[in-house]
Amino acid sequence: MTATFETEPLNFQFNEDETVLKSAEAFRHSMLSRRTVRDFSSRPVPRDIIESCLLTAGNAPSGANQQPWHFVAISNPDIKSKIRVAAEEEERAFYAGRAGQEWLEALAHLGTDDNKPFLEDAPWLIAIFAKRWGEDAQGNKVKHYYVPESVGIASGFLITALHQAGLASLTHTPAPMKFLTEICERPDSEKPVILLVVGYPKADAQVPKITKEPLGYISSWI
Repeated sequence: MTATFETEPLNFQFNEDETVLKSAEAFRHSMLSRRTVRDFSSRPVPRDIIESCLLTAGNAPSGANQQPWHFVAISNPDIKSKIRVAAEEEERAFYAGRAGQEWLEALAHLGTDDNKPFLEDAPWLIAIFAKRWGEDAQGNKVKHYYVPESVGIASGFLITALHQAGLASLTHTPAPMKFLTEICERPDSEKPVILLVVGYPKADAQVPKITKEPLGYISSWI
């Protein structure tokens, strides 16, 4: 039996190749200025800006359109403080030996350590959760498909939207992150995957001097 579903017009805008290339190049150059920031200003960011960026993230493609993500936007100073305390506890264990020497050597050129003041300095933290399963209208457990892929794409949409809005961000991934489930009061069906730090950089913010691999290294053409 073939399933039936409703459709609607795509409403796709076709342009000349020259126009498409100009758009692609303009966007590429805009994204070249995106950098991971660790020095955040306390300058406030209105909630409606964050809401708009989250709606962009929510428009990302997902397996079976199940949208297996949940975003917890945090501005409450007390909750941010709790998150910093918990995150730094995990980070101390990480840098004290849990990570292993090879991993620490890979991070050395970035100058990171277990001190994470940005978790309180930045006006917003966005905890990104992967929904491993959901429930139907009757409360029955519903398996989600392609969860890591879907949440990864949505996170990329969100980071890009924040940058295009004129904000800086940092993808913070302390491990393990079970403390986020508890502090954010999320169900066991959800797994925290990224703690996104969001705001404006300090006027004197510094970032590591790094390079990105060229096209010939990151792609193949056959």
